[in-house]
Order: sequence, then structure tokens, then C-alpha cells
Amino acid sequence: MVEQLPLLLIVDDDPTFRRVLERAMQRRGYEVMTAESVESAMTIANQHAPEYAVIDLKMHGASGLELVKYLHQLDAQTRMVVLTGYASIATAIEAIKLGATHYLAKPAHADEIIAAFTRLEGDAELMVNEQPLSVDRLEWEHIQRVLQEHDGNISATARALKMHRRTLQRKLAKYPVKE
Repeated sequence: MVEQLPLLLIVDDDPTFRRVLERAMQRRGYEVMTAESVESAMTIANQHAPEYAVIDLKMHGASGLELVKYLHQLDAQTRMVVLTGYASIATAIEAIKLGATHYLAKPAHADEIIAAFTRLEGDAELMVNEQPLSVDRLEWEHIQRVLQEHDGNISATARALKMHRRTLQRKLAKYPVKE
């Protein structure tokens, strides 16, 4: 009898990252499928429902949050980890609300991802930062929350923030401010 490996879907628009993570997860005992967009991942998931998924938040086209919602509706038991280089409190909360198991900031390595798949509870021992967020970081968090409220629509977000659209685009193109 052939043992069936757990099925993992990796969705990221960075081909190098996808390839490296695919190899690392195969070495750790997963059967891996990959996709470069939310749309192609949905097609794959319809044919082969994954037990696990690693999803990049910000890709060309639809947001990784759309895929989290879709996979959760397809199978609520799918263990999903959202990865992003644009970590914000607003997107982390939304990812968990939509069905993600955990949320990790890039760069994350394979062992961290596997550990995140198995987490069932929060960590009450987590250190609470005594320093308040900087004004720049608060601005970044606020923009991300308003952007999320407007389903990623930059024009609507700019209007809500009473900000010129190009100014908002410049702010969004920058990496988040470190805490």
C-alpha cells in the first residue's frame, strides 16, 4: 500500500520563492502543487482540494485574502498560512477571520510554516511591546485598514482618506515602516 502524502498548495507570484519553498516542502514530506495567482490556485483547488495552503497576500490580480475565503468555503478543514512582506494588523486580522490558520511575515522558512500549520491556539506568553507604534507605522496601519474596508480599491480609499490618489499609491508602493 502506497502512503499518500499530505497535499500542499503554494500560491505566490514570485517564481523563485515558489520553487525554493516547493522543494523544501517536498523534502519535508508534502506533495506540492503551485500557482502564481489566485485565479490559477482556484482552478487547481477545484480539481485537487489541498489539505494545506501557503498563500502570499499581495500578488498581481486578486489578493491572497480572496483565496483564503475561497479555500475555506471549499473545505473549512484546510490549514492555511498567509505570508506577506506587507504585514499589517488589519490584514492579519482579516486573514484569520476569513479562515487562515496563521499569518507570517516574509521571509519565513519551511519549518516556521509547518509549525504555523499545527498551531491551534494563540500564545498567551507572547511579549507585549511596551513602546507605542511610531506615527509612520500608525499611518501605514490606518491606510491598510481603510484599503481593506474598500476591498483594495485605491481610488475609493484615497477619497475616504481625503488624499490624492497618486500620494496614496506612493505610500502603498513603499514597504511598511518597521515597528
